Amino acid sequence: MDAFINIKTFVLVARYQGFTHAARQLGVVPSVVAKRIGQLEKALGTRLFDRTTRSVKLTEAGEKLYARAGELVTSFDELLHSVERDDSRLAGHIRIAVPTTLALSYLGKLFTEFLVGQDRITMDVVLQDDSVNPAERGFDIAISGRSASYEGVVEIPLCPTDLVACAAPAYLARKGQPASPAELPGHDCLVFRPSGLNWQFDGPRGVIQIEVTPRLVADDNITLLRAGLAGMGVVVLPRYVVHRALEAGDLVKILEDYPPIATWFRVYVPRRKRNVARIAALVDFVSARMQDEGWIDEVRFPV
Repeated sequence: MDAFINIKTFVLVARYQGFTHAARQLGVVPSVVAKRIGQLEKALGTRLFDRTTRSVKLTEAGEKLYARAGELVTSFDELLHSVERDDSRLAGHIRIAVPTTLALSYLGKLFTEFLVGQDRITMDVVLQDDSVNPAERGFDIAISGRSASYEGVVEIPLCPTDLVACAAPAYLARKGQPASPAELPGHDCLVFRPSGLNWQFDGPRGVIQIEVTPRLVADDNITLLRAGLAGMGVVVLPRYVVHRALEAGDLVKILEDYPPIATWFRVYVPRRKRNVARIAALVDFVSARMQDEGWIDEVRFPV
């Protein structure tokens, strides 16, 4: 069992790129983590990390070990949980990647509700706006609004991410309302970095793609919402982000004959983990809530 604990410690140090973060996950002090890594390196006869006062990086030998060890540790943990004496209660750890805005405005609340009812489950929530392959990045679940497919990963649709092109009345009074996407290069645009500068719209003759000029580029939709409300430019945001501002008249829809191309929120789960009880329970919990259109009314943004 000591060998397994040392390998699990190694995986966490590699994943979090530091002894301190790994120690927090394990509930021990960093010196214990250092001792376990030292024992593992001695047993293997090689260094696994290049350590400095500021960073911890895998050596070539460490990279080779990490490529296999993460999956082995996860499988062993699942085996232990599968034979626990109380099968009626879910237990174990879930590592999940979620979009920043969705996490801050809704999913954080949802995860808390789930955990309150499952006191033997722990969770690690990572904010990640780019689509990630959960099987390669060590996640049990990834939720994303970015279109992607990965080998060995199950995709579960949650709900459409209807996008809205809009701007503040003050901006439109100053710069005019664009009649078509072709006029957007002459406007100040507020850009969501993961989506890039090429905006796509559904026109009468098919998809229209326009490269816009950014006034502001941001990694999160909350920053873009605030900039839009301040009259800084045109912004394309998911309906769940802007619906209250539209209802209040603080933002106005534009280009209504050219709606932005919608995508979907999806759950991505490595196929080998799809039937793990705690993971299936969380996926079912999130799916049930987000497949009901009323979830948008529960969205709240941090002040």
